[in-house]
Amino acid sequence: MNENVYVPFLSKIQKVIRHTSIEYTFRMEYHGNVKPGQFFEVSMPKYGEAPISVSGIGEGYVDLTIRRVGKVTHEIFEKYEGNSLFLRGPYGNGFEVSDYAGGELVIVAGGTGVSPVRGVISHFGNHPEEHDGMTLIAGFKSDDDILFSMDFETWKKQMNVILTVDKGEPSPDRQVGLVTSFIPQLELKDVASAKAIVVGPPAMMRFSTAALLERGFREENIWISQERKMCCGLGKCGHCRINDKYVCLDGPVFPYTVGKNLLD
Repeated sequence: MNENVYVPFLSKIQKVIRHTSIEYTFRMEYHGNVKPGQFFEVSMPKYGEAPISVSGIGEGYVDLTIRRVGKVTHEIFEKYEGNSLFLRGPYGNGFEVSDYAGGELVIVAGGTGVSPVRGVISHFGNHPEEHDGMTLIAGFKSDDDILFSMDFETWKKQMNVILTVDKGEPSPDRQVGLVTSFIPQLELKDVASAKAIVVGPPAMMRFSTAALLERGFREENIWISQERKMCCGLGKCGHCRINDKYVCLDGPVFPYTVGKNLLD
């Protein structure tokens, strides 16, 4: 008998890590294959489901970074270590780290967009022999909105990190300004072969990809992750359909050559 892909499984909360007043990472028990950029449907009986990107992968667990913004996520925040949540997944097309190996890599992430690409950043940070130079540009609204502070301290030792906030006073720890303002300053050995990943709010991705193209990046060397309300995760409900693509199946990770045409 085939396993029912609609039926969630129970996962124990191994650890809860607080980042901001409304954003926490829940380390969930999980044994199986999963890629950065994929997502799980997290459910609470009587409250519903919410798609949450994978923000970390380890032996026997996945990290899910959750923002307290709605009915389901509000209820999830009432659950803590030792309790359990229901999960379905993983779903979607994630990041293939092999696509970015061998050359220079630039990752531009805004706000919670750091979550789905965190696994890629950590992979190449821990395997410098797999790239020929790496830059991370990560932007947040303010100091209070910065996620994964401990990771950034590690990443600064492993790669070129530009951590920035939209507004505020200058600080030795981070820059001030939009992520797009730092793209023209990128120092690259060979921009024609360099690869880039852009993840964040739609406007930020639009202007960031435009800046990368102006800097000389080739369209086929840019990847994006499309934010969308993915209700079923299986391409059946149609909520995430854009043109002929289902974000939950064909994405959320797309080559820019495909993603640039996904407009409502």
